[in-house]
Amino acid sequence: MKKIYFSAFIALAFLASSCGKGGSQGELIGVSSKKFRNNEVPYGMVYVPAGTFIMGQTDQDITFAQVSQNKQVTVQAFYMDETEITNSEYRQFVNWVRDSIAVTNYLQDDQYYIQPKGNASTTAQGKKYINWKKVGNGSSIWGGKKGKSANAAKLEGMYYQGEDRVFDRNELDVRLLKYNFAIMKLREASNFRNDKTKKRSDFILRDTVAIYPDTLTWLSDFAYAQNEPMTQGYFSHPAFANYPVVGVSWRQARAFTVWRTRFNESYRESRGIPIRSEYNLPTEAEFEYAARGGRVGTSYPWGGPYIRNAKGCLMANFKPGRGNYIDDGGTFTVNVRSYYPNDYGLYNMSGNVAEWTSSAYDESASTFVHDLNPTFNYEARAEDPEVLKRKVIRGGSWKDIGYFLQNSANTFEYQDTAKSYIGFRCISKYQGRDIKDKR
Repeated sequence: MKKIYFSAFIALAFLASSCGKGGSQGELIGVSSKKFRNNEVPYGMVYVPAGTFIMGQTDQDITFAQVSQNKQVTVQAFYMDETEITNSEYRQFVNWVRDSIAVTNYLQDDQYYIQPKGNASTTAQGKKYINWKKVGNGSSIWGGKKGKSANAAKLEGMYYQGEDRVFDRNELDVRLLKYNFAIMKLREASNFRNDKTKKRSDFILRDTVAIYPDTLTWLSDFAYAQNEPMTQGYFSHPAFANYPVVGVSWRQARAFTVWRTRFNESYRESRGIPIRSEYNLPTEAEFEYAARGGRVGTSYPWGGPYIRNAKGCLMANFKPGRGNYIDDGGTFTVNVRSYYPNDYGLYNMSGNVAEWTSSAYDESASTFVHDLNPTFNYEARAEDPEVLKRKVIRGGSWKDIGYFLQNSANTFEYQDTAKSYIGFRCISKYQGRDIKDKR
């Protein structure tokens, strides 16, 4: 009797497998893939739906007499950070670089590496990978609250030496904090795709970037201004943890996006979760589209056309009047969640700090960029003239007059410069048509 039941079970299993989607009937059924939650919004980001808008100045923006042409453009959906990247978030990047250098160059202790299975001393590729679970928040390396680390002697070389020391204190030599990365220059690869003399390696950008913020910008940006306290504490003091990071060049901001991409990918890959699109700086069009918050023909992220609301309160952190900096509630920068967000849930798309975009600056760009996901990119080399190193910044800052708070206003800064009034935020392209599309 048991044999009869077992035979019946086998027969049913065979029928179920053959009556599925094509089954073994020789039909084209595609490659199976892991399920992906396409409605998952990354932590700290908001979803910006695809849409079209008139990019550029509105009819009411007559300050600079319509210096750029208006253009109707379409932008695909993407995720964007709710706020500017904070000091606390950027310190996570700095600490990761600090700890990776400490492990690989100074400690050289196998306990901080992933131990391969069996008797192998390294991975199949001959490389060793840091065990970040062991490193944790760095307390096992640097000592943390428990006091002096057992690694103190080995880490001595990471501090300022000799005459660079002040009162014999152990201060981290931030000049050592450099991030090495490699990315594909896809646009250049596309331009030379039919050139048989080119190799894949010709389109790989390899860069090494010193990633610690330039805290001296608080002094160098403003002659005869007593900003020493900001230089000494803005990036390091807990009081400013949730304030926007500044003193970061375009190249440093781009390095952060590469690190954030790899940091997220390593977590998801280790758990078998499909990875999302890489993180990038927003293009100029994406920034303006997101700043408008779905509103049509408005001057500011909150609508407008005024910088004050009905109660007379200023709507952003900028330079009111002839220099009443405190009138909007902040002398310098303010907490990244200050003021009301726009209709997409994005904070400080105008004011607080101006923000880097991925777009190169060209006065005539509006005349030749495409109307679908428009941008103009140029990967400037060290030997290129300065004019090719200009990158678009958007949004206006705490030290700017009201004009630069307009959705349509843009200006530029050079990619290797850092300022006390420029920060950034990241975007990640949405994989799919629309987050509401369940198909």
